Amino acid sequence: MQLYNTLSAEERAIMIDDAGKQRLTLSFYAYAKIQDSKKFRDDLFLAWNKLDALGRIYVATEGINAQMSIPEENLEAFRATLEVYDFMKGIRLNEAVEHDDHSFLKLTIKVRDKIVADGLNDETFDVTNIGVHLKAKEFNEILDDPNTIVVDFRNHYESEVGHFKGAITPDVETFRESLPIINEQLQNHKEDKKLVMYCTGGIRCEKASAYFKHQGFKNVYQLEGGIINYAKQIEAEGLESKFIGKNFVFDNRLGERITDDIISQCHQCGKPCDNHTNCENDGCHLLFIQCDECKSAMENCCSTECLEIIHMPLVDQVRLRTGKQVGNKVFRKGKSENLKFKHSGELADTALASTEKPADIRQKIKVKKVLLGKAEHYYVKAQVAQFTIENQELHLGDKILISGPTTGNQELVLEKMIVDGAVTSTAKIGDIVTFEVPFRIRLSDKIYKILG
Repeated sequence: MQLYNTLSAEERAIMIDDAGKQRLTLSFYAYAKIQDSKKFRDDLFLAWNKLDALGRIYVATEGINAQMSIPEENLEAFRATLEVYDFMKGIRLNEAVEHDDHSFLKLTIKVRDKIVADGLNDETFDVTNIGVHLKAKEFNEILDDPNTIVVDFRNHYESEVGHFKGAITPDVETFRESLPIINEQLQNHKEDKKLVMYCTGGIRCEKASAYFKHQGFKNVYQLEGGIINYAKQIEAEGLESKFIGKNFVFDNRLGERITDDIISQCHQCGKPCDNHTNCENDGCHLLFIQCDECKSAMENCCSTECLEIIHMPLVDQVRLRTGKQVGNKVFRKGKSENLKFKHSGELADTALASTEKPADIRQKIKVKKVLLGKAEHYYVKAQVAQFTIENQELHLGDKILISGPTTGNQELVLEKMIVDGAVTSTAKIGDIVTFEVPFRIRLSDKIYKILG
């Protein structure tokens, strides 16, 4: 019985590309009393693995928190796996503003003490005694009320790239830090102010709303479905967006654009930018904002020290990080003395620049292609690639696509190729063909013929 991943992220990315099916990125959560969270976890893995569902999911005795990628054709079957449980009947699935087939590349379901770590050990605290849910229109209206205090219950690296205008944006790295800070800051407003809160998808502010009711606040409200649901509602209803900038998300996209406004800066040069990067040095893996120019000059690194390290022999890199919690084991939160233009805490509502909002990925015209074969070798000095032809013939003049997780998508027109040491105009199924390429290929790459 398979209860864990057997494929690497790279292998999964290739399978997704080859399948050519539209995938949906979505999230959901539910607070509930779960008696056996380990069995609950295993049952979900078995059901979802059959549907090619991927994602990062946490389960605990207090409920479930999930961010996932699902083939669009399997959406109803996926809903059926949720309906098995009474507490998830009719659950809201927050679809991402921008879909990406590679948003998640593994199915990871972990059992935790809590689905949202809060640092609380109070048996009298009832997480289900929540505040009033507000839809987008109601949320906009209450923000215009002078008696409203709005609080962002996300972390500094999230609010820096986008937040609601006029919101309190705590300078914190974890949700648990924000609860006592806001509680102390608003002690004198338990009865005279409306406390309105929001987060990415609703799960953090739902617990926060229950916490502040528990602390004696009389008028507690939360944005239903978080920023993700808000963005969909304002578009559908033609409402003004009181959120400005980009919504940080915890998958491979690291963000989805809500408005055209850029409110943050490249942490290295100060240029208006809101694209996050993880430092290329696996011994660092710092999360920070980096513009395209700095990304190119610094090779995805946060500092000159890290830039030097990634060019060391691998054995020396491993030696430097031996015994340390590094790489993907540590999600470093984007604070470093090397980042000269990092801002957190009290943030401005003024845009520094604007960008064109990208089209919905589902509306992009996809390249029509057919799989030809796979990479076998790359000759570095000669800059020659070798492929095995497995499915259809390849001809001179064909427009081809070489694609892979690292190589990306590279198109070219085939002008010369060699089979069995001889120049030829046609490569048949079973042939091993070589030809020059102006870029490096990897063994994980596939070759496609572009149609039309």
